Amino acid sequence: MRSPPAQLCLYGGVSILLMLLALQFHLPGALVVGSADRESALIAVLMVSLIPYLLAVRVVVRREFKRGAIWIVLGVAVLLRAILLLQPPFPSTDIFRYVWDGRVQAAGINPYLYLPSDPALQSLRDLAVFPNINRADVALTIYPPMAQLIFAAVGSIGGGVIAMKIAMLGFDCLAILCVGALVGLAGLPRARLLIYAWNPLVLWSFALDGHIDAAASGLLALALLLRARHRDGLAGATLALATLVKFLPIVVAPAFARGGNLLRPLLAGLATICVLYGIYASVGWQVLGFLGGYSAEEGLDSGAGIWLLAGLSRLTTLPHDAVMVYGICATAAFTWLGLTIMRAPAGPACDDIAHLCRDCALLASVAMVAISPHYHWYFAWLAVPAVIAANPAFIWLASAPLLLYLDPFEERFIWPSLIYVPALVLFLKDRWRLSTPLALSQGDAV
Repeated sequence: MRSPPAQLCLYGGVSILLMLLALQFHLPGALVVGSADRESALIAVLMVSLIPYLLAVRVVVRREFKRGAIWIVLGVAVLLRAILLLQPPFPSTDIFRYVWDGRVQAAGINPYLYLPSDPALQSLRDLAVFPNINRADVALTIYPPMAQLIFAAVGSIGGGVIAMKIAMLGFDCLAILCVGALVGLAGLPRARLLIYAWNPLVLWSFALDGHIDAAASGLLALALLLRARHRDGLAGATLALATLVKFLPIVVAPAFARGGNLLRPLLAGLATICVLYGIYASVGWQVLGFLGGYSAEEGLDSGAGIWLLAGLSRLTTLPHDAVMVYGICATAAFTWLGLTIMRAPAGPACDDIAHLCRDCALLASVAMVAISPHYHWYFAWLAVPAVIAANPAFIWLASAPLLLYLDPFEERFIWPSLIYVPALVLFLKDRWRLSTPLALSQGDAV
């Protein structure tokens, strides 16, 4: 049997080769892959790329490593990001909206005020960014205030797509540093950082497409580290910043209040939210941007975009109030879970970190399955708590959504089932482990 470092080198090398192969299916200068055959081939390569990653995760969780192994992990992680950084983003065009919002703010204009197609912004248009903005003539920006401040910072230096991708990689590196510190505080091998650093979903979402979710991941990792060090007020404020990058991290808030520790992080978080929204409040309720329209567009209000309801609709005609009933049940279940976590006692230092990350991973996973977004990058932030809470269900849900990079069926049940069904099976199989946080930190977790 190969030594653990040799195994890491093997799986890292295979991951690099598969990434280079996948990039061959991109059409130079285009935001598409091309023909259906090329799309199928790309999906196949991406699916295969999960194999060496999951095998590497198994090695770092189950085997013993010397301290030098972390350099293999970091070396491969840097090389994988360097390969993707200079590649043009595809198929997502979100980064062009980021650059545009930054440019609008650099001109002294509130980004929530005008559609990109509005004549008032005509002087800001160019041939590199403006033609690639999605929903330019129908949607105000949807991104919350912290995301807008990041866009403004890049826009203030006249940065374009590459500059924005570098900024997102900066937050990605912040996540790596903070998770590395958490691993050390939890008394785990540093090589466990691989779970985040080699995650193909993280790589393709952040290093290639430069999604703002990288900032949410970095800030969440910082919030977890601050909470682990008992800086509760700063942790609450930082979690609020992550939420104002992408609303999704708000679901892990109960984990930060475990043991009844609620008041300080709550007040700090609410103050942070008020201050940041106040910066853009001159437009009134328009500061929410395209949020309402996005819910309708993604089929959340009709139920067509929710995986479970989409599946049930294939079996029978759903009643008109099915979405409302689903929403009430999901909210009640999540509230019960959150209250259970908040009422649980805190433990000793290592146990507390294990509890914190386990609770975050559980809350995040339940929420993501419930709303079942069909964009792969929405799941990348789950990789942050999964480094400590290395339960198979969490690892799978933090990496397998790479399959959503392209959907050959263009619907919300068949293809997503490849993600959610295994996640649910793994979760039910190991449900008893979730009551023992130390089990999630030991080698038998994966």
